[in-house]
Amino acid sequence: MNTQILQPVVVLVLWSLVMMAWLYATRIPAMQAANVPLDPNLTPAELAAKVPPKVRWKADNYNHLMEQPTIFYATALALAVAGAGDGLNAQLAWGYVGLRVVHSLVQATVNAIMVRFLIFMTSSIVLAVLAVRAAMTLF
Repeated sequence: MNTQILQPVVVLVLWSLVMMAWLYATRIPAMQAANVPLDPNLTPAELAAKVPPKVRWKADNYNHLMEQPTIFYATALALAVAGAGDGLNAQLAWGYVGLRVVHSLVQATVNAIMVRFLIFMTSSIVLAVLAVRAAMTLF
């Protein structure tokens, strides 16, 4: 089994944990400053409305890292198991991870929506190419 492709997988997992830490490092103080009650009857949307947008951006990005990257993880693991986790496939995986990190930094700091969208679309194209290459390998 070629495991080069597992390196970007682990990096994206670690980056997701960094974003989780960043969201809590900003959310908890913001909730305390706004005297947000820890009421289990409040919906996540109601809680989010009580903190500043710059705080919500980190949480939004963390949620995004729990969505589309699941396709990346499955694709990368399939390629690793198939012995095709090197070369161009590993490069595409690194490209995807790099774009997702940049996307996170843009969303968590300035949240420029069109910039974010272009980065997201580029990463989606890279992921689609990787998924097609996985399908070509496995079928």
